[in-house]
Amino acid sequence: MRLSRFFLPILRETPKEADIASHRLLLRAGMIRQEAAGIYAFLPLGLKVLDKVCRIIREEQDRSGAVEMLMPTVQSAELWKESGRYDDYGKEMLRIRDRHDREMLYGPTNEEMITEIFRAYVRSYKDLPLNLYHLQWKFRDEVRPRFGLMRGREFLMKDAYSFDLDYEGARHAYNKMFVAYLRTFARMGLKAIPMVADTGPIGGNLSHEFIILAQTGESEVFCHRDYLAMPVPEAGLDFDDVAGMQAIVDQWTSLYAATSEKHDEAAFAAIPEADRVSARGIEVGHIFYFGTKYSAPMKAVVAHPDGSEKPVHMGSYGIGPSRLVAAIIEAFHDDAGIVWPEPVAPFSVAVVNLKQGDAATDAACESLYRDLSARGVEVLYHDLDERPGAKFATVDLIGVPWQILVGPRGLKEGKVELKRRSGDQRDMLTPAEVLERLAPQAPAARDAALPV
Repeated sequence: MRLSRFFLPILRETPKEADIASHRLLLRAGMIRQEAAGIYAFLPLGLKVLDKVCRIIREEQDRSGAVEMLMPTVQSAELWKESGRYDDYGKEMLRIRDRHDREMLYGPTNEEMITEIFRAYVRSYKDLPLNLYHLQWKFRDEVRPRFGLMRGREFLMKDAYSFDLDYEGARHAYNKMFVAYLRTFARMGLKAIPMVADTGPIGGNLSHEFIILAQTGESEVFCHRDYLAMPVPEAGLDFDDVAGMQAIVDQWTSLYAATSEKHDEAAFAAIPEADRVSARGIEVGHIFYFGTKYSAPMKAVVAHPDGSEKPVHMGSYGIGPSRLVAAIIEAFHDDAGIVWPEPVAPFSVAVVNLKQGDAATDAACESLYRDLSARGVEVLYHDLDERPGAKFATVDLIGVPWQILVGPRGLKEGKVELKRRSGDQRDMLTPAEVLERLAPQAPAARDAALPV
């Protein structure tokens, strides 16, 4: 993408309303724009990151055996009255009426709706286990929305819902999501620690929040230091291996880790002082097992092998992709701007023309832009007629992981400068060496490209 054809409304000044790093940088980098309190438009750069985050989430949900669908944002109040939550949820729920005066609501979550869908179609144990998920916008009318995407009123949510015959099956479903979440966050460059958590209005008696440590975290969290080096499960897992899934969960819950709501001072004090971590944390995911809390009142029952009919056991599993965009920035930024982990970066490489209009510089940039794009690399070509300092500031601010700086001085020696945004590593390389560093061709592709 040529910057001259892209929509990137960079702000040179720090917005006064932004209190934390992610909010400041999201606004300055032209990723989002506030349209109302706690409600944001995703601009092109922000949407590219959000799509990358969602893709990783989908891949790991699919890998675990969950099946994607899509539920509407507006729900009937009758479903929530069936479950008993309509009056309990409070003012966070946006209640509306349609033209026929029917009570409706803008969904803050989807336990009731997914239970209604399940009971309409599933009757037998032979159709279980089942885990359905979707990515959909939610609305919770926070009394004081703040910190940009970290605590907005409208937000994107991946919510999954598992249905099982009994507790044993439901626990395995919980464990699969537990492991899928570890992998999901690790692929985004995050070290997420599962912590015993309060279930809140969702309900249930088994719950973990996945927390990343960050100075600007919303709440205090406590854990054993060994979590920071614990290896994340590899890609080739068998999610149907009940014992294997349980072993991973046992490992990741064997040490002390709790949010402030569940903190046990005595248990934490029993940890050797050097191994205690007390820090601020950001919640990036939350999983629940709640048994028959919704299936019983809403009569979501299935026939068991013995002929009896009983409510299914359920769990729900949430990740906020829009919130994750902000959380990643909180974990990865410096004084110059965002430092994106490569899997979620909006562009992988920025080609920066240091002397726009110079024939040799223009030609070298065009060649790099064309060749990298042909190899499947997402490239942003900064082709605007600006001073080099302004160009450096822009590509640093938006956090492109690799920058190719092309100027007349280097080209006299047949070289360009390759800069890595993380760590500020710099190398003078030929354009061919840059291509091989950033986008090496497979042997078959190289052979096919050779002249006959």
